[in-house]
Amino acid sequence: MRNYFFIFLLATTLFSCGFSSEERIDVSAVDIEVSVSRFDIDFYNIETSTLAETKRRYPLLFPENVPDSVWVQKQQNADERELFVETQKIYADFSAVKEQLTTLFKHIKYYNPKFKAPKIITLISNVDYQSKVIYTKEVLLISLDVYLGKRHPFYDNFPKYIKQNYHKDHIVVDVADKIINTQLSVLATRTFLSKMIAAGKRLYLLDRYLPEIADEEKIGYEKQKLAWAQRNESQIWKYFIEHKLLYSTDTKLNQRFIDDAPFSKFYRSEDQLSPGRIGAWFGWQIVRSYMKHNNVSLQRLLKMEAEEIFKNSKYKPKK
Repeated sequence: MRNYFFIFLLATTLFSCGFSSEERIDVSAVDIEVSVSRFDIDFYNIETSTLAETKRRYPLLFPENVPDSVWVQKQQNADERELFVETQKIYADFSAVKEQLTTLFKHIKYYNPKFKAPKIITLISNVDYQSKVIYTKEVLLISLDVYLGKRHPFYDNFPKYIKQNYHKDHIVVDVADKIINTQLSVLATRTFLSKMIAAGKRLYLLDRYLPEIADEEKIGYEKQKLAWAQRNESQIWKYFIEHKLLYSTDTKLNQRFIDDAPFSKFYRSEDQLSPGRIGAWFGWQIVRSYMKHNNVSLQRLLKMEAEEIFKNSKYKPKK
């Protein structure tokens, strides 16, 4: 199943044209309208006679230069119909996810009053994990077939560290992350420290936007991997300092400690016990420490330079 038809067409169309309880906020009074359109259900239940109506309802997903015969063939494709059946076992009722997304949008609007909830459209993308969620300020596309559970046979050939977040409760995290992409500025400096803190800002926004979500879910770690990071925090920080990594601009550090990976690379025998993105996790702890010790707004935090955050964070790794 390698047909990423909808995602490819949509991307082309759109883009060419540990959080403490006292810091949680009450968003019950935040007014926001959330709508969900189930394109997956509408498309795979259509008949040839109703295709025109479906195209009218979802003009963004039906480029004018694609003939109807292509859509009919796609709708009748055996692999795609199997995906549809499997997604319906979990997502026939989307109300629980909608409730999570509504709470997310309320938190985002609380901190960003001009934010408007995008129109949510659910679909099937033939397990295109690189486009699980597509967000513009008007539209949010969610590929449900990438959230069937990490043990689903559709994902048997996927690396464990990638498929471990292919489950229902991670949808809201991926959506939040895509929205956060639009709120963060481009890095001014390229040091390892600046990259850590940039990743830490992103994760701290998840703290604010998703206060009920567990830390391991926010960063995408298995529980034992998060426990490993917490248990070895002091030793890892010592490694960064002794190897003079904080102000290094070596791009290889991205793959070792910032990018998604099955584990971080210290070039030691116990590396495989570590989680990937350990640098991002440290950036998160630095930003959390900074916000704990400084009275700064979320908007101000996002504009601050990494060096200023680090120097005033009072960060000390737990021993």
